[in-house]
Amino acid sequence: QVQLVESGGGLVQAGGSLRLSCAASGSIFSINGMGWYRQAPGKQRELVAAITRGGSTHYADSLKGRSTISRDNAKNAVYLQMNSLKPEDTAVYHCNAEILVAPTRFYQTYWGQGTQVTVSS
Repeated sequence: QVQLVESGGGLVQAGGSLRLSCAASGSIFSINGMGWYRQAPGKQRELVAAITRGGSTHYADSLKGRSTISRDNAKNAVYLQMNSLKPEDTAVYHCNAEILVAPTRFYQTYWGQGTQVTVSS
């Protein structure tokens, strides 16, 4: 009864920027942690960034200094600003969220369908 929908992906030249958005909807009581992951063809999914409800952040070394994760709790949304993009950043980017689902109020992890980011050289 919960879904996450990402947007903001697309084609960008190396050195450019993108801002990814993810909004959660459905039977949500509250959302704890949220994050962004990426997966390129033939590679394993890797963490990009994560953020707690209170705003504490963690970044993967590969994106550190080039990305900023933020959230809007009122909108059940999480964002990822990426700058100085490189061809190796090309991947499908997924958001995830640890959600306390109503009415059971059990925490479950949900994943978005993904948004494609392609960085041209």
